[in-house]
Amino acid sequence: MIPNKVDQSSIESGNWITIGTFDGVHLGHRELIRQLVSGAHCVGKRAIVITFFPHPSEILGGENGPLYLTIPSERECLLKHLGVDIVITQDFNSELAHKTAGEFINIIYQKTPFRNLIIGHDFRFGLNRTGDLKLLQKLGKELGFNIKVVQPFRIDDKIVSSSLIRCLLKQGNVQMAADMLGRHYVIEGSVIHGDGRGKHIGIPTANISVWPKQFLPKIGVYSVRVSLEEYNYPAVLSIGMRPTFYQSSSEQTIEAHILDFHRDIYGKTLKVEFIQFLREEKRYESAEQLIQQIQRDIQQTREVFKHATTTTNLSS
Repeated sequence: MIPNKVDQSSIESGNWITIGTFDGVHLGHRELIRQLVSGAHCVGKRAIVITFFPHPSEILGGENGPLYLTIPSERECLLKHLGVDIVITQDFNSELAHKTAGEFINIIYQKTPFRNLIIGHDFRFGLNRTGDLKLLQKLGKELGFNIKVVQPFRIDDKIVSSSLIRCLLKQGNVQMAADMLGRHYVIEGSVIHGDGRGKHIGIPTANISVWPKQFLPKIGVYSVRVSLEEYNYPAVLSIGMRPTFYQSSSEQTIEAHILDFHRDIYGKTLKVEFIQFLREEKRYESAEQLIQQIQRDIQQTREVFKHATTTTNLSS
């Protein structure tokens, strides 16, 4: 879940760095990272990302609910895939949160000396987020580093951000979220035993247990792509409370019916990519009505994947 610690004492000076949470590693993040990697590698230096866990919102804002678009290990993989040489995941705790802006940058600089700092347009740092570009420029002159500001990345005149992507997922708009991420939204978890009701009605499902802090799209039914042991399968996935069978339930479940699949996969890890929102969750008067609706969901999912074979977004 958490990346291995990096021995920062072995990192020589003069590298290029960026600092941020980078949750989701969306297209705005990718543009910043592109400039970081390109600039560093052109002069033979390493591109370093300094990021944080837990998310600062957990410490500063008391955020307790599901928040993360990417688990830390996935975030590191995505960043390294973009060409980043070193990802340093800094423990973000109350002590660090209460450092002044100057103290914060000095701590970063002493641990990982750098020559160039690439930041986003909205970068703020230090106690009460008082650190801004003006202060960075002052610190740069004192410590000897350059600063480059990357302008916001826009789609349809909207600034791409992690918070906007969370809003889109909360609305079930997984396709627009994918446009801003540059890939389909992903959750990952292990297959656990459920109540066996899906198998009983002839539509077996895999109950998926995900990291409790992972942000989930809105309750409803989706066409998804499931990856298992390097193979991909179309599936219908439900996030919800199973109102047809339970009058009241406080336990939200994630269940995937993998099309044309009949293996026992308890304990296996599934990666789920959200392709399209199909419908809201609702209570049916009988199991038979629910079965009929699920069959329609299955057929619609087949059509989604059939249509998508000609689109690079889904087939990539």
